[in-house]
Amino acid sequence: MSNQAKTLRITGVPEHFNYPLRLLERTQPLINSGIKLEWKEESRGSGQLLQDLRTGATDLALLLTESFLKDCSTGGQNKMLGYHVLSPLIWGIHESPSPTDTSTKVSKKTFFISRLGSGSHLMAQVLAIREGWPVDSLNFQIVGNLDGALAAYAQGEEGYFLWEKYTTSPVVEQGMLIRTGELPSPWPCFVWVASPQAIQTWGNILFEVRDTVYDISDKLVKKPDLVEQIAREYHLSPILVSEWLAQTTWCTEDILTLGSLKEVSEKVRKFGIIEEAIHPEEVLLRKK
Repeated sequence: MSNQAKTLRITGVPEHFNYPLRLLERTQPLINSGIKLEWKEESRGSGQLLQDLRTGATDLALLLTESFLKDCSTGGQNKMLGYHVLSPLIWGIHESPSPTDTSTKVSKKTFFISRLGSGSHLMAQVLAIREGWPVDSLNFQIVGNLDGALAAYAQGEEGYFLWEKYTTSPVVEQGMLIRTGELPSPWPCFVWVASPQAIQTWGNILFEVRDTVYDISDKLVKKPDLVEQIAREYHLSPILVSEWLAQTTWCTEDILTLGSLKEVSEKVRKFGIIEEAIHPEEVLLRKK
């Protein structure tokens, strides 16, 4: 590997959605062009990923759509390059393994969240609207990640915890928390996002990275042993992985349009996550 290689950093959650990124780092497809691709996994969710973009700790991030749009609505300067996963995220609604009430229609409305601005925070509003709860009745306790939520439950605390259902399946099976329902996101779940500094430094190379991952994802879905690969990589049962793959669509080409992002933005506004719909032309990055 060349000592002169420049490092382009990409960050996302340590979940099976991002298996193509692990393969990207292993194969280093741009190394002959002098670019080393570094993949970092961040368990604290999209709120922390946004912080990493702001501080320059990463160049590209794979964010939850609602977190990206929320950040844009509050002055964030990051730009979207395209979709990563087109299908909804299936959030599990979790509670203590020894709750006083397992119903999702109870008076207490405390949510354990990874941090403010993360999907676990924003999707609580979606759940509240679905259940007819006043959004301003919600309380939030920052726990960092899945391990933090498990620690809170182990200490006898109670509240809801929204997290991707297949990621939590092993601990649900072990009885460390219970799943009382599910909440699909009403929009495509993951998007490619670049920081202003990265756009200035890397330019169209960012699109080359995105398109390379699109190609990896396209080839992956055609592999007959993909279920076994992901099960082994993420320590999940093949049955769960097979079910997850049946519900999941990786983006494999640049299909993003101003109209489609406007439609998604309107849905996010409808659920109270942003006050006004985003102007797509202001948040999309296009090739020069």
